Amino acid sequence: MVANKRDYYEVLGVAKSSGKDEIKKSYRKLAMKYHPDKNRGNASAMNKFKEATEAYEVLANDEKRQTYDRFGHDAVNAAGAGGQRWDPNSFSGFEDIFGDMGSFGDIFENFFGGGRGRSSRRSGVKHGDDLRYDLEIKFEEAAFGIQKKIVIPRQETCHDCKGTGSQKQTKSDVCPDCGGSGQVRRSQGFFSISSACHRCQGSGYVIKDPCRACSGTGQVKKKRTISVKIPAGVESGSHLKITGEGGAGVKGGYNGDLYVVIHVAPHKYFERHENDVVCEVPISFTQATLGAEITVPTLDGKRAKIKIPSGTQPGKIFRLRGQGIPMLGRSGKGDQLVKIDISVPKGLTSRQKELLREFAHINKDDTSPDPSSLFEKIKSRFT
Repeated sequence: MVANKRDYYEVLGVAKSSGKDEIKKSYRKLAMKYHPDKNRGNASAMNKFKEATEAYEVLANDEKRQTYDRFGHDAVNAAGAGGQRWDPNSFSGFEDIFGDMGSFGDIFENFFGGGRGRSSRRSGVKHGDDLRYDLEIKFEEAAFGIQKKIVIPRQETCHDCKGTGSQKQTKSDVCPDCGGSGQVRRSQGFFSISSACHRCQGSGYVIKDPCRACSGTGQVKKKRTISVKIPAGVESGSHLKITGEGGAGVKGGYNGDLYVVIHVAPHKYFERHENDVVCEVPISFTQATLGAEITVPTLDGKRAKIKIPSGTQPGKIFRLRGQGIPMLGRSGKGDQLVKIDISVPKGLTSRQKELLREFAHINKDDTSPDPSSLFEKIKSRFT
């Protein structure tokens, strides 16, 4: 049994039924209160900080928490979750709680400046920028997927200096302003605030002989051709994330990511409605009246036959099963909806007009309707 070790829930001041958000919130307060950067030389604060961090590392992990709830400290120690020599720099919870910052000054800035930092000021490490690329594709390409090559302008590590910013075979001097720490401290009331050194930009070193290729920045701008796989079924506004294809990191920082935003061009005949496609097909008055079999285009370029029954009305919709858009990330397709439009003939010959009048007479159509009766018909539709 582990001696003199308090219950983890007691350490964080939360109930056993507490959720992850409440546990995280409680740990954040304790970490702010007892962080070593705020309590230099205070062994008691250091112990409380370590105790709270160890408790959070267990209770924030579902598997470790379940083991601890059932068997207590002995079980998590045996599993390697606690009881070992604690190293604040190796604690994985910092990434979740405070981003990639380690000092209290950084934490303070994060809480009151808003947002996770993209760099580690102590070492000059800076993560690369995320990039966006807007890609327009054809309607059919969005439906069935395609491989596209795009050219991305981005910052890359300088080949000549390997990202150091210095000429080959030259060394950098320790920054005289920060003594190589990359940070300068200033007191502000109760707090001791850390910030990146302006002279060395947080790297801790001053380049005395800058690389000629990159002017000492360690990076150069280049155009890179990247192959992007567009999955079947994407829509306008879809974002494709390509990890590591953004801007290059500095001083060992990881590369940013590339986000490809899809814009689908309209089609000449088809419109998309979720996973269904709709097309409007004109047929003649005769075909609608007598019935017919027509051929319509489909999205895959093939043809499909539809039987038009006699007496088909304008706006009638016929459904072709499985001829629509593939469902993104899963099997199956939508349908193709064929909307019928009756084409009224123009430029009739005398004989055609005569036959239509004869048809109207036989069908007892009133070719010269009385205005009052026509008004009554229209009125009846709105009452």
